[in-house]
Amino acid sequence: MPTPSSARMHDVTIVSNEPIASDVYSLVIKAPKLAEQIQPGQFVNIRVPGNAMSLLRIPLSYASADPVEGTVEIWYSVVGDGTRRLSQMQPGAQTDLLGPGGKGWNVPESCSRALLVAGGIGAPPIVCLARELSERGIAFDACLGAQTGEKLVGAGELEELGAGEISVSTDDGSLGLEGFCTEPASALLATGEYDYVATCGPEPMMAKVASAAHEAGAYCEASLERMMSCGFGACNTCAVETTSGMQGACMCGPVFNAEEVVW
Repeated sequence: MPTPSSARMHDVTIVSNEPIASDVYSLVIKAPKLAEQIQPGQFVNIRVPGNAMSLLRIPLSYASADPVEGTVEIWYSVVGDGTRRLSQMQPGAQTDLLGPGGKGWNVPESCSRALLVAGGIGAPPIVCLARELSERGIAFDACLGAQTGEKLVGAGELEELGAGEISVSTDDGSLGLEGFCTEPASALLATGEYDYVATCGPEPMMAKVASAAHEAGAYCEASLERMMSCGFGACNTCAVETTSGMQGACMCGPVFNAEEVVW
């Protein structure tokens, strides 16, 4: 387990907290030092007040950071009591968080073309990575998936960042292709045009993307979701089985070399 953690406590103020899709919100927080430090693929552990019985912070990835404005934008899905209470926090409200946490994306210097694959609320770290690729002048395409068109996020942002091709899939066919985003992703990888793949979303989806990337000879990284209770490697609740043994997602991840994950 790498030590020490880069995460530190930050007092934050809510700038805005608005829905951007069905049960998906964009939370913008004022946190100047965090905005300067956080890197694509890292996460924060935020405290959500309102329930004395809820002791754990909520680990969330981020979509963008603005060091000039001192803000960080976080996208999250309302799936339980904690995120429901988070969605009710109003501009001006204050709380604190632990961050930046973990290890982010590590795009090889030699990368010439990347494929980004996101399912559901796996879009934020993918969008964040796309911004880095755009700044580095690395061409990229993207495959996005969601349960329905109403829940899809990230397509507009990826287009603005210069994605060459964006494939959209929904489980019910309400937007784009009907089915899973793994199908168009596998087809694109089969062309042999990509040397780097980044994926985030449901674990079965990422396992299929990792397999397709392996067959195509492309280096693949996956951002894994775990309940990172402490966020700095003390509680061992976020273990990921790897070829080197069990590793904590909050310190060794959440981004892992997909070849090293035991899917």
